[in-house]
Amino acid sequence: MSTFNILKREDVSANNQAIFDNLNKALGFVPNLYATYANSDTALENYLAFANAKTSLSAKEKEVVNLAVSQVNDCIYCLSAHTAIGKMNGFTDAQILELRAGYSTVNDKFDALAKLAKNITENRGKTDQDVLENYFNAGYTKGNLIDTISLVGDKTISNYVHSTTQVPVDFPVAQPLELETI
Repeated sequence: MSTFNILKREDVSANNQAIFDNLNKALGFVPNLYATYANSDTALENYLAFANAKTSLSAKEKEVVNLAVSQVNDCIYCLSAHTAIGKMNGFTDAQILELRAGYSTVNDKFDALAKLAKNITENRGKTDQDVLENYFNAGYTKGNLIDTISLVGDKTISNYVHSTTQVPVDFPVAQPLELETI
C-alpha cells in the first residue's frame, strides 16, 4: 500500500501554500487531513469552498450531521475532529455520543436531523420515508433537506479521503461508541 506522508508547506503548490498560511492563522495548524487534500493542486481549495459554503443549517446542526455521517462511515479522523468541534459548539460528551449513534434525547430537531443523516448515509441516499417525514415534522424545510444532503456528501468525501489514506489523527482521538443505537 502507498503511504501518504503529511505534506509540509514547502511540499505543496503556491496556491496550497497560501491556504496552509490561512489555516495556520485561523486554526494554529494545518490538520493532517487538509494537508492530504494538498496532494492535489486543486482539491484542498475546492473542498474548503464546499465545506465552508453558505447553508441554512446552523453550526450546531452541521456538527449533528458531521458526527452521524462520520460514525456510519467509521472515520476515526472525522469523528475525532468533529467531537472537538462539537464541544466547541456546546455539545456535551454524552450528547456527542448520542449524535454519533444517530439520535438525540435532548433536542427533537437534532434527533430528526441525526436520524436523517444516519439514514441517508446508511442507505446511500435512498432515504426511508418515515425518517424524512419525521424530519419535516420537526420543522425542517425542503431547502434544509438539500443542504443536509450536501453536507452528507461533504463529510463523506473527507471520510473516504481518510479511510483511503489513513493519515494520522491529529485531534484527541474520539472514544468508541458504546451506546445502544435506535
